[in-house]
Amino acid sequence: PPRILTLEEPVLHMDHCIAFAVHGNPAPTLHWLHNGQVLRETEIIRMEFYQQGEVSEGCLLFNKPTHYNNGNYTIVATNQLGSANQTIKGHFLEKPFPAASGLFSFRMQYASKILRVNSKAFSFQVSIAVGLAAFACVLLVVLFIMINKYGRRSKFGMKG
Repeated sequence: PPRILTLEEPVLHMDHCIAFAVHGNPAPTLHWLHNGQVLRETEIIRMEFYQQGEVSEGCLLFNKPTHYNNGNYTIVATNQLGSANQTIKGHFLEKPFPAASGLFSFRMQYASKILRVNSKAFSFQVSIAVGLAAFACVLLVVLFIMINKYGRRSKFGMKG
């Protein structure tokens, strides 16, 4: 029956690799479980191994794993004479945000209330600023017209 010789924690080479070696005659078929669920191979997670006599050596490769890939990885080796499995914990990245604790969720609710109040105040401030800018533009246009109309006459009959 198959026997798992080695199963190592993930190591970063070109990709992250969970190295394994399995002995069995006849050669066992290999598949993986992630947290008890069958692991499908994708572009991000794939298994590569080679057979050397009765020993299969290889890696479960991870291309840029995230915190979603953290968990228990189980290799299952099966042939006609039996099966063997072994589990190892794979930890790649921390979660980006902590779990919402009571204090954290209270702070988030408080922050959202402040943002709602601040957004109303902000929209009022923007409308005031737009009104003042419009008033300034009208004032500048009126001044420009007055300067052009009355500023061309020279005082005391002198020509410039």
